[in-house]
This record gives sequence, structure tokens and C-alpha cells, in this order.
Amino acid sequence: MPGGDPRELAADDAFFDHDGRYENADEFLTVRKRLMKGESVDFHGKHVRVEGAQNFHPGPQQPWPPLYFGGSSPAAHALAAEHVDVYLTWGEPPAAVARKTADVRARAAAHGRTVRFGIRLHAIVREIEAEAWAEAERLISRLTDDDIARAQANYAKMDSVGQSRMAALHGGRRDRLEVAPNLWAGVGLVRGGAGTALVGDPETVVARMREYQDLGIETFVMSGYPHLEEAIRFAELVFPLVGKVPVTLRGVAQTGGAFDVLARAAN
Repeated sequence: MPGGDPRELAADDAFFDHDGRYENADEFLTVRKRLMKGESVDFHGKHVRVEGAQNFHPGPQQPWPPLYFGGSSPAAHALAAEHVDVYLTWGEPPAAVARKTADVRARAAAHGRTVRFGIRLHAIVREIEAEAWAEAERLISRLTDDDIARAQANYAKMDSVGQSRMAALHGGRRDRLEVAPNLWAGVGLVRGGAGTALVGDPETVVARMREYQDLGIETFVMSGYPHLEEAIRFAELVFPLVGKVPVTLRGVAQTGGAFDVLARAAN
């Protein structure tokens, strides 16, 4: 898929400018959808060319597995509107998320399509809100100003609009990390990509999730630090409040030492 770091893409023999990446992805997904429908595909595009391509192993999901995708640029929104099933945004303040989803929704309508929406967030949940904020501060307590400056300089080399929006939330400063009520941007000081966390007691975190749900967000992709312990804590404290029963380790999808908890907010 399009990616966001030209240096990493160049190492994989992918030399595109920003919008060229999305052109390539558009052609790839056009071919993919036809293959998933069982067609034999001839396609000669600007970036993708296939002749007599076929999918010999159709999957159980018809016409294809749902495609999740994120991107904040106009080119990304255009791609999402035409091709994807679920558009994911990083955890920006609700007003910003509302503008993004409205744009994708309008673009999809122009294609006669509808798109579902999700959000990618970290979570720091404790039984008492003050304890959650204390844990947030502890997570970044050993970061030096040089650590933050180096990380931000590295991310500034990327041409990802989403990464730029994450960086703009905090500007590399420790004194402006609560960018919306209970939305903390401290993770993004030194982590690329999803850089915000919902911080608070279970009731408050669920209330903030409901605010996103009211904007049309259906899927919440959550994680925390350390991964396993925070997944368990989230399951124990938050799931019961959104109509989920408490879960054991079997409720944690663990790959490569990290986890994502995927939960649909209860109606």
C-alpha cells in the first residue's frame, strides 16, 4: 500500500512521489478487485501491468476480504472513497476527525459507495483518572529534549500528511500534550504513526469513545504500553462498559510482540 516514508520505499525498489504512490495503489486495487471477482484480468496502467492474471484461490469472504486503509491527504481520501471498506484515522481531536470522515464520505457518495470508519488510538486507563494521567507522565519521564528533537527531525523527513498532522498536535513540546479532553499526544513525541492516547478512568474513556462513535466511528483499534498488560487492563475496565464481557488472554491478538484490541463500540 502507499506507505509514508520515501526512504523506506526506496529501499524496497519503490520510487514514487507522494501522489504517485496513491496512483500505484489505485491501479493495484483496481486489479485486485477484479481478480477477487473471479475475472481474468488484462490491465495496462501507468504503474501496474498484468496480462491474463487470475486468482486461483478464492477466499471465503465474498466478493473480497474487507480492506482497511488510512491516509490524510486528498489523494488518500480519493483512494479510500473509491476502493476501501473501512477508512481509519489516527486519533485526532473529534472536530478534525469529523472533517476527515465527512470528506471521505462525500467522495465515496460520488462513486455511489459508502465507507465505514475506524480510529487508531492508544489507551491509558486506570480506575482513578489521576492515576491514568500519572502513568502517562511516567511513560515520557525519561525522554530527554534531545530524544524528542531527534525523533521529530526524523519524522519531518517523511512526506506523510498524517504524520505531519500528528506532529502538529504537540509541536514537539511537553507542555501542550492534552490536545483535546483526555486525548494525550505524548506518545507521538518519539513514536511515528499513531501518536495519541485516550487517558482517564474507564467511564471517561468510554465517554470519549462515544464522542467518536457519534461521528460515525464504528471500529476502535487500541493498544498500550506495555502491550500485554494494557490490553488486559483495557479488557477488564472498558469492555464491560461498552457491552463487552471481560476477556482473558484469548481475547488478545498478539503478533510480533505487539497487540491490537479491536472492539466495536456497542450501540
